[in-house]
Amino acid sequence: MPTTRDLTIPLLSLIALAAIWQLAAMLAGSSLLPAPMAVFEVLGREVASGRLPHHLGITLLRLAASFGLSMLLGAAIGIALGRSPRLDRFFDSWVVIALNIPALVTIILCYVWFGLVETAAITAVVINKLPNVIVTLREGTRHLNRDLLEMAAVYRFGRVATLRHVIWPQLFPFVLAAARTGLALIWKIILVVELLGRSNGMGYQLHLYFQMFDVAGILAYSIAFIGVVQLIEELLLRPLDRRAQRWRR
Repeated sequence: MPTTRDLTIPLLSLIALAAIWQLAAMLAGSSLLPAPMAVFEVLGREVASGRLPHHLGITLLRLAASFGLSMLLGAAIGIALGRSPRLDRFFDSWVVIALNIPALVTIILCYVWFGLVETAAITAVVINKLPNVIVTLREGTRHLNRDLLEMAAVYRFGRVATLRHVIWPQLFPFVLAAARTGLALIWKIILVVELLGRSNGMGYQLHLYFQMFDVAGILAYSIAFIGVVQLIEELLLRPLDRRAQRWRR
């Protein structure tokens, strides 16, 4: 658990950021750069009305579905490529091409091919995230300690015990790295997906506020989503990261 001392510097950093924001808003004197209090008033109003929780919940459901699918498929494919040099050589160019396809192109094509439906939205996000997971897990599989694998074979650990006690502790940091980068990438792609082809979600709401040139609304919804993602980082991913490093001590 973080101590008060650990939280002091991040808290001071946020206060400094808010002070700079307030000063910039005062100097600008324009609705295009609202003060922090104006943004938080909009945030409170949207929460009280139920609109923000509704759209945030929908976006988080899409995030969970696309994140889970991309991690499961990416891990399976990445491990397979890492274990088989022949498969890796054959599919390497495919992975490179997938890594370099712009997210916007994938989103548009999915909507054109499948229509403006939920399946197209989730598929577009998964396709954009999948290559990153594949590459990360492929590298992790390549770097498995062969001596430990041979030791497990000598002592007849069996497949389940080998996976649990030898392979998984070595792959877990790579899985966590893929998860952390994936979370940062997926929520940005989801907002674009919702903006282009959905009638709900945080991206849809941001589009509405953009059409009205309501910067306070845009910032309020952005802060809410960033706050939720930061909570996931602090309460889930960082504890898992500390756990992932324990075996190295």
